[in-house]
Amino acid sequence: MIEKIGVIGAGQMGSGIAQVCAVAGLSVIISDISADQLAKAVAGIGKNLDRQIAKGKLTEADKQAALARIGTGTSLSVFADSDLVIEAATESEDTKRQIFKALVPNLKPAALIATNTSSISITRLAASTDRPSKFMGMHFMNPVPVMQLVELIRGIATDDETFQAIKALTARLGKTAAVAEDFPAFIVNRILLPMINEAIYTLYEGVGGVEAIDTAMKLGANHPMGPLELADFIGLDTCLSIMQVLYEGLADSKYRPCPLLVKYVEAGWLGRKVGRGFYDYSGPTPRPTR
Repeated sequence: MIEKIGVIGAGQMGSGIAQVCAVAGLSVIISDISADQLAKAVAGIGKNLDRQIAKGKLTEADKQAALARIGTGTSLSVFADSDLVIEAATESEDTKRQIFKALVPNLKPAALIATNTSSISITRLAASTDRPSKFMGMHFMNPVPVMQLVELIRGIATDDETFQAIKALTARLGKTAAVAEDFPAFIVNRILLPMINEAIYTLYEGVGGVEAIDTAMKLGANHPMGPLELADFIGLDTCLSIMQVLYEGLADSKYRPCPLLVKYVEAGWLGRKVGRGFYDYSGPTPRPTR
């Protein structure tokens, strides 16, 4: 039975995962190399819970109980008694492999490991640990507290016991599981990112401007957010890394990242998190940058 959860990475995804686990009654510990980032994550979780109280979804007592279940630390040794550790670090295979190599000496033998990767091979990541049978993908959607889906991905060595335990945990968190095979970008990003990349090609080739493309997809395809607005929300660096995983992993030219996406990333225009991407977020309303 999974009762103690470790989360690696106190960014948007890691803090969101920690929040839903704590609200579901699980004991959570978040680790990050930055103590400042950890403090920011816990403060952010508090604000998110306040919003849920305002909507009548939680009580003040629920909030205090959830926050009391969250601990933090800057060392991986904090995971010594965790039943499951979920890695939610940056979307870089090298970074994730280094984290797993450093993590495994700190775990008890029965501990499971999950990665929140949105595109990288689960089998390859599992091979960098001492327990490939106890390793799998648990891809939460952003923002975690709001989005209902978790993609569950087994590596070639993942055993059924691990899969069933993670599946049960997903249900306990109030999420819906979609089971995906271990192919580049799984289900959601295999479909979503080429659409975003195509929207960027549509901009690059001058078929339409930023606002025209987003309006067309919102009103013409009933999407809640236009593809360029969504790219800014995801982070253009993340979009590019997923397209590169698809392009390299499937060797099909239809997954070639748009040169304009590459240029925006080279310029450091990574989207909402830096205040500029396909939109400029410095004013009261976002303005298109093209």
